[in-house]
Amino acid sequence: MTRHELICADNEIRIDKYLSQTELGLSRSAAASLIEAENVLVNGKAVNKKHKLMQGDIITVSVPDPVEYEAKAENIPLDIVYEDDYLLVVNKPKGMVVHPAAGNYEGTLVNALLYHCKDSLSGINGVMRPGIVHRIDKDTSGLLIVAKNDFSHALLAEQIKEHSFTREYEAVVFGNLKDDSGTVDAPIGRNPNDRKKMCVTQKNSKNAVTHWEVLERFKSYTYIKCKLETGRTHQIRVHMAYIGHPVAGDSVYGVKKEKTGFEGQCLHARKIGFVHPSSGKYMEFESDLPEYFKNFLKKLMS
Repeated sequence: MTRHELICADNEIRIDKYLSQTELGLSRSAAASLIEAENVLVNGKAVNKKHKLMQGDIITVSVPDPVEYEAKAENIPLDIVYEDDYLLVVNKPKGMVVHPAAGNYEGTLVNALLYHCKDSLSGINGVMRPGIVHRIDKDTSGLLIVAKNDFSHALLAEQIKEHSFTREYEAVVFGNLKDDSGTVDAPIGRNPNDRKKMCVTQKNSKNAVTHWEVLERFKSYTYIKCKLETGRTHQIRVHMAYIGHPVAGDSVYGVKKEKTGFEGQCLHARKIGFVHPSSGKYMEFESDLPEYFKNFLKKLMS
């Protein structure tokens, strides 16, 4: 159990909302759970989640130590684009989570990788994310690179850090972009009002750069290509929403009650390129658009 002591600087703010805005990184629901378990005290007394704090109140938060689970191998088919003794390039389907996390320990890409690779995965990111050098969202399809050993992992991660790692996506976004190409250079951090979401912000953020190019225009949508210079959580989704053209089907950052005919965002990691950690040669791979994406484009063309 880890204890944190905070001094409230606001007046008349609900405690669950206040805690979700602090550096503890709690979601509002997680804060409410801690309050209900009486792991949150205000001036030494337990309160309910609707309690309103006053300036100067002393809040003591006791956070239980995280339980470390070990991901289990599962016989789940993988679409492997390339594989050698150092790495794999995998085409992840839409709807598959990359690695296990709280409440979702089965059916992930990592579970499938553990079955396929056995013990041949890097351990840099721990037992829950073996081999995972970078991630894409559950409802984003496309290419991911997986490291089979720590040597490969470190060299590939360094390429991402130095922006020499090629990552190109294709997406359909809402509305018609004014220009044929452009760049969104805007820092991304946690949304202070919803810790599960990201947003463009100057506070506690990291620089983020997305280059985009129009591939085809439709009446209410635009088909684009995006090249990442950085790799922040939800970067393309946040940046495109920020400039007023959210990714089609995005239930988090997109247009409400939009009818696309598929679940989740229309976003595909189409191309990936990197210098091989052993041979030193540049390698590049590209994947076909998945059926849901092709069908949506056909619908827009008709």
